[in-house]
Amino acid sequence: MLRRVRPLVAEISTAAFLLAGCGPGGGPASPPPAIVGGAVRVSGASPFAPGCSGAGQGATDYVGTAVEPALAADPSDPLHLVGVWQQDRWSDAGANGLLAAVSRDGGRTWSGSYARFTRCTGGDYQRGSDPWVAISAAGIVHQLGLAFDAGVGRRAILASRSLDGGATWSEPVGLQVDTDPNVALDKPSITADPVRPPRVYAVWDRLTGVTAPSQSVATGPAWFARSPDDGASWEAARPIYDPGSDAQTIGNLVVVLPDGTLLDVFTKVTRLAETPEYTVAALRSADGGDSWSTPIEVAKADPRGVVDPKNQEPVRTGDSLVSAAVDPGTGTVYVAWEDSVFSGGARDGIALAESSDGGASWSAPRQVNGAPLAQAFTPILAAAGTISLTYYDLRLDSLGDASRLLAAAWLATSADGGLTWRETELGAPFNLRAAANSDGYFLGDYEGLAAVAGPVGAFFVMTNDGSAPSSDVFFESSVWAAAPTANLEPAERRGERPLPAFRGRSPPREQPAGPLAP
Repeated sequence: MLRRVRPLVAEISTAAFLLAGCGPGGGPASPPPAIVGGAVRVSGASPFAPGCSGAGQGATDYVGTAVEPALAADPSDPLHLVGVWQQDRWSDAGANGLLAAVSRDGGRTWSGSYARFTRCTGGDYQRGSDPWVAISAAGIVHQLGLAFDAGVGRRAILASRSLDGGATWSEPVGLQVDTDPNVALDKPSITADPVRPPRVYAVWDRLTGVTAPSQSVATGPAWFARSPDDGASWEAARPIYDPGSDAQTIGNLVVVLPDGTLLDVFTKVTRLAETPEYTVAALRSADGGDSWSTPIEVAKADPRGVVDPKNQEPVRTGDSLVSAAVDPGTGTVYVAWEDSVFSGGARDGIALAESSDGGASWSAPRQVNGAPLAQAFTPILAAAGTISLTYYDLRLDSLGDASRLLAAAWLATSADGGLTWRETELGAPFNLRAAANSDGYFLGDYEGLAAVAGPVGAFFVMTNDGSAPSSDVFFESSVWAAAPTANLEPAERRGERPLPAFRGRSPPREQPAGPLAP
C-alpha cells in the first residue's frame, strides 16, 4: 500500500530570477565575466536580501559564495540541463538557500529559479544544504535537499519537482522531518529510474544518539523513499541498512542497471568515537527497492584529507563520499572516491573500481588522477559510452608563492573502460584560499557532472580571488570546450614535497543535531 507523505499541491510559480539580475528580495546585480578559461559562469551575485534567513545564528555568512553544485541532463534532450547549488554558505553548515539554473542550449546560456526550501526562497527553514537533481524519462525535474534551522531545531529531507523543465517548482514535500535534538540528517540524493519510469528514489543517512550523554555512540542507517508516480506522491521513508552502533553510512547514491537492478552505493564509517575507518560498499535490490541485500564490499578506503602545504590549513573535500555511474550500454558500474592508499597514506588521490556483474563483485581500485604526486580530491563520475570523471588537484600550485593556494579542476575521460585516460583542464587555475571557510576551504563535498549519449557537461566551483571569500558555479561541456590538455610533468615535480599529517574530519558532514560545530 502506497502512502503519500502529504498531498502534493498544485505546482507553484516561483518568480524566476536571472542569475545576473534580480532575485528573491534582492536588487539588480552587475553581471560577472561570462567566460573564465572556457567555462561559462552560471551563478552570480547573491540574490538574497540581507538577513533573510533570520538573525542570531552565531556564525559567518559568506555572502557571494556559491558551492556544492549538482547537475542533471534530460535523457530525452541532452541540450536541456538543470543544475542546483548552495548560495551564500555559512561557516558552520548549510547556506541561505538552494538555487537552480536551467539551460536549453547545452549550457551556453542559463536562467535561474528556486524551490521554497528555505526562508530566503520563501520556505520555512533557515538554511539549506546538499542539493541534488535528477530528470525523469518524462522530462520531470526532481530536486532534493536538506533543510534545517541553526542550532538545535528542525531538520528535513525535502523533495520538489518541476513540470516545466526547472522554471518553476512544486511546494516541497517532507520525506523525513525530525525535531529530536539527538538526530541528524545528511547527504540525500535522488534518482529517476530510466528502466521503471515513473519511479523515483531518494536515499540519505539519519544519525541518532549524536548529542545525548546517555547515547554517546551514534548510529547512522541508510534511509530510502520511493515515488511510484514521478514525484506526485511518495511512500513512507524506511531504513534499508543499519551498520550498527558506533557506525554510519554516508553519501548514499542509487544507480540503476540496464536490467532494473538498483544499487545503493555508499561509504560505511565505523569506529566513529575513535579514529574512523572507511569502507566503500553497495546494497543490491532486484525488486525495485522492496528488499535489499546485505552490504557488498567494494574496497577499504583510507582518505587522509587535503591540506594547504604552506599554512597547514585544511581543505574540506568529499573525502568520505563516493561517486557512482552505470554505463547504459554495457551495464558496467563504476565507483570513484578519494583515497591515500596509492601513496602509502602520504596524500589523497582518486581511486576507481568497476563491476561487470551488477555490483556482485568489484575490481581492485586503481589510481586515475593524472598527477599522482599532487593532492587530488572530490571525484565525480558519469558514463555514457565514455567514462568521464572530474576532480580537483593542486598540481599547478607553486610552493614558492606563499600568498595563495592554486587549485585546478580537471575532466578525465576514458574510451576503453578506464585503461587509459585523457585529461583536460576545466576553467582556469584559481586561489583556493578565496573559498568560504567551513571546516576548511570549501568548494563543496561534491560537484556536478552529467552525460547523455556522448556529450558530457561539468558543473563545478571556482573562486574569485578578491578581498573577501567569493566563489561561483561554472559549466563547461566536452562538445565546445577548447581548454588545452595540461603538461603534467612540471606539476608532478612540484608536488613532491612531503605533506604534514592530516586526517579528514569525521562525519556527519553537515547539520549536526546539537549546536553547530565551529
